[in-house]
Amino acid sequence: MSGPDLADAYALDSPDDARRLYAEWAETYDDGFAVDMDFHLPRKVAEEFARAEGAGPVLDFGCGTGLCGAGLADLGIGPIDGVDLSPEMLAVAARKKVYRRLIEGNVLDGLELPSGGYSGVTSSGTFTNGHVGPDAIDVLLRFAAPGALFSLSINARHYHALDFGEKFESLSDRITGLALPEIPLYGPNATGDHRLDRGYIALFRKAR
Repeated sequence: MSGPDLADAYALDSPDDARRLYAEWAETYDDGFAVDMDFHLPRKVAEEFARAEGAGPVLDFGCGTGLCGAGLADLGIGPIDGVDLSPEMLAVAARKKVYRRLIEGNVLDGLELPSGGYSGVTSSGTFTNGHVGPDAIDVLLRFAAPGALFSLSINARHYHALDFGEKFESLSDRITGLALPEIPLYGPNATGDHRLDRGYIALFRKAR
């Protein structure tokens, strides 16, 4: 029997489904999925954060196995705290030794984090089909200090289906400098039905 794949991830219906899927996927995610699909999105999110002069402390939302956190650390950015639903994914992230703290839980269900405690927020692969919608941005803003930089990847189909554009318009008095560069999610070695999928990296700052 084959293991989990992108179609399984896109079909998730609930946090409990996500926990089950990622428990099974954690140990093969980096060396299987990320390598096979030439998954360069986490690095792109980190690079855009650095290019926009982001600084720590950073909250890496939906950090998974820590690919984005590793990208941030390679660019000299830290400290980094990671939060994710899956303890198995967090266990893989811990091995990378780039996080100050790893937190298991769902911030959308009231997970307590320091209010205004972060100078940056990143997220790679979490705002996507079957995962998190635009209302999560309201929650993340609570954890960000005034002037904090956000670098959030958003799957393009997900962006339009859930009208992230309307959400950003509604936040016009709470965020500044919104930019939405569009990028491919995968590199040239990707295969399969989703190899040409695209997304946006939402770059903005919390208003002071």
